[in-house]
This record gives sequence, structure tokens and C-alpha cells, in this order.
Amino acid sequence: MSPYLGRPDFSGLGKRSADRRIDLVSVADLLRNSVVYAPHSSLQDIKLVPYGFSPEHDMAASPPFRFPFHHAEKGREFDGKPQDWVATYHRLLCEAITRSCADMASPWLLQSGGKDSTTLAIAIADARPDTTCITYLGGREEDEVASARRVAATLGLRHEQLVCDPGRAYDRYLDIVPRMPLLCADFAVLSYVDLATEISRRGGDGVIDGLGSDTYFGAPVKLQQRMLFWLARGLRLPSFVFELPWIGHSFQLCYALSTLQMDPVERVFPGSRFSDAEVDELFGRPIAHLSRERLSPFKGELSSAASLDEWRDISLSIAGAAGGFAKGLYTADALSLQAAFPFCDKALREWIYRHIPVEKLVDPVSKINKVLVRNHIATRFESLPYVSKKGSFRFDLCGLARQRFDQVRAYAHQADDVLPGAVRWLDRNRSRLDNKYHASKFYLLAIVLPWICEHHKKANSP
Repeated sequence: MSPYLGRPDFSGLGKRSADRRIDLVSVADLLRNSVVYAPHSSLQDIKLVPYGFSPEHDMAASPPFRFPFHHAEKGREFDGKPQDWVATYHRLLCEAITRSCADMASPWLLQSGGKDSTTLAIAIADARPDTTCITYLGGREEDEVASARRVAATLGLRHEQLVCDPGRAYDRYLDIVPRMPLLCADFAVLSYVDLATEISRRGGDGVIDGLGSDTYFGAPVKLQQRMLFWLARGLRLPSFVFELPWIGHSFQLCYALSTLQMDPVERVFPGSRFSDAEVDELFGRPIAHLSRERLSPFKGELSSAASLDEWRDISLSIAGAAGGFAKGLYTADALSLQAAFPFCDKALREWIYRHIPVEKLVDPVSKINKVLVRNHIATRFESLPYVSKKGSFRFDLCGLARQRFDQVRAYAHQADDVLPGAVRWLDRNRSRLDNKYHASKFYLLAIVLPWICEHHKKANSP
């Protein structure tokens, strides 16, 4: 399942996935967290082996999880000898790109304008100059196109952009649902489907994704993230609280109150999601507790964290394995595209994790992360707006709700034997979908319901 372990192959699963039964606890995972807890999948008899699990263990029998990038091991093999770290990094990154894109005739880089995509673009200009860069303009809150276009032009790479149209993105998602091997509801999956479909239509045969380096570089916990950690108490609040007039239309209040109901690990996962009480209401029976129990195999490693920074890195790895990578792998498979993750390359990641001094990962004074990456970028660019301060990957959630409410409600009717409370939730909250908190939940239903209709009906047909 993990690009850290090699190239995943879903070809055998795809032919028979429509005949398999949906794992309903995994559906609860998706509604609560937007990801399915590994090693489980959205289908009952399919287990996954993401990084941190061993293929030698039985994935159906509570296999142990081990975080592969503990902070105490970083830089353990650094010999103290001075060297040109940036030059070595550039060479290894070029080699990683060459290996991961070897079978691509027309690769496209998902270029956000941030650190990871910029350092990739620098290496790509040497290793695969035939690559096309594409940037997604996902919403009104942030525009990364100018930074990305400047990077591509300076490096001599072709650049394209795609402006988010939530209705078009959703139509493209519905088109590939029958071919998706498994399901994740990552909050960038519609953006990813939109981009990957566009790449395929323009003659591309592969997607280069900059995911994978955060876990071994490390990401210091910011003040806001510390506050959310202490606010996440696992309480259970009645659903009507979020429907009160002075709360229901305030994103900030809804977000804070929803955080109170979450486990601290689950608050690390991005986006606003359904509470346990709401999930039970959607299913018409208690089920959320079974999803929450799936966090248990990870608690041993989480408790071993030597700092809050390391604890958060472990938490992000849990989400990334089941969501961040999954959205790209499932989408690429459905569109018959290849997906390359150069930062997962073994030679590159092992050198960064084990051989370079730790201050090249995170500055011990300023707590700025990815120092080596920033140094690499500085060889070509004096400053970039999204290197100094990078935002989030945006999608017009409220626009999706405006454009596709009736369509999603129709899917809710078709899937009422699985989620009998979905239609009631949609009708009750229709007037609140201009609030991103509620629109995020609509997004989750918009992703999950068509897949249920496609797979559940086939699996249970005579």
C-alpha cells in the first residue's frame, strides 16, 4: 500500500472489488476522520500494509505498528565530516525522480508553489525536463499560482493551471467511482481527481506527487496546534449544540466545540468531521465506538514519543498512510495513470534521516523545519512567498454544497439501508452549508455515498 515499500498494485483487486462487501466500520472511519485506519480498508476482506507495518505479520490479527522515523535515531550515522549537503541532496533527489518516473513518457508535477514542490521542480529541471507543472487554484482564500508559475518559468519547465470548479471536480469523481479499487475521503481527493483527470485528458501518463518527506524531516508543533492538542478531550456533546443559531453559522465556534469531542490524535487529522454521536445517528445504531477502538494498535508507539513534536509526527504518519497517499494511489489506478512519490525513495530518505546532521532537518533555535530543502531552494531562488509561509491545499467546499446538494441527497436515498440518517442530516443542515464546518461534513457524504451505492448494491445483488 505504501510508496515507501515499493509501487502498489491494485490490478488483482480491481476485477473483483465490486463483489466484495463494504466494511461498515471503515465507513464510520471515513465519516469520523476522512481516512480508514490501517491495516483495514473500505472492503471487509482486504487488509493493507502501509509503512510502519510489516508484510510478515497477519494484517487480520492486530499486527504491531512501529513508527520508522523516531527522532532519537535521526542523524545517528553522521560522521561529523563537512560536505556539500545541498549538492548531495540534489543528486539523490534527481536519482529518486529518475527511478520513480522511469516508466513515464509524459510526467506532470503537482506544483503548489511550496517547499516540497519547489525543491522537486529544481531537481526535475535536471532529471526530467520534459515534465509539465500544474497548479490548482482551489479557492478564494489562497492563490499559489503566481509562485508556482515563477518557479516553472525560471527553471524552463512548462506550467499549466486548473481553476477549481467544484461541480466539474465532483462529476469527474463520479465518473471514476466504479473503477476506484478502495475508498478514502481525504479533503484533497476531489482536487486530486480533478487534476489527474485533466492530466490524463492532456496526454499525461504519470503524476509526480511531493508527499512523503514530512515524517522523516519532522515538523515542530506550532502554538495553535498545541492549543488544539490540549483542547481535544474526547467529550461527547449533543448534536443540537451545533445547530443553535449563534453557533451553527460560526466556523470558529463549531471547530472549537468539535475539537472537544475528538481524541488528540484524531484532531491532528485535517478537516472538520462528524462527531461520534452524529455517526451513530447516520447509521441508526451505535458504531462510532468501533471506529474509535481502531486507534488502539497505534497507542504504544504514540506513548513512546519523547516530545509533542515526535508525537505529532507519528500521528501524521497514521493519517498520511491511509489518506494522503491513498487519494493519489486510488485515483491514479482508476485513471490508469502512474503515480510517483520521489520523497519516498529509499536511498534519499535513508540518507536524509540517518546521515545528515539534525540541524539540517529542523533548526534548533528558530524551529524552522526542512532546513536542507530551504538551502536547496536558495540556490535558485532568493525568496518565494509560499516557502516562507505555506498555506493549505484548498477546495471550494461551500461551492460543492451549493452545486451538488440535490445530487448527494439522491445518493443518500439510494444508500439509506447503510446510512438511514443521511437524508435527515442533509435536510436539517441545508441552511448551514455556507459554513465550512458543515460543508466539510457534506463533502464527506458526497465522497462516501456514491461509492456505497456503487459497491454495496452490486455486492448484495442476486
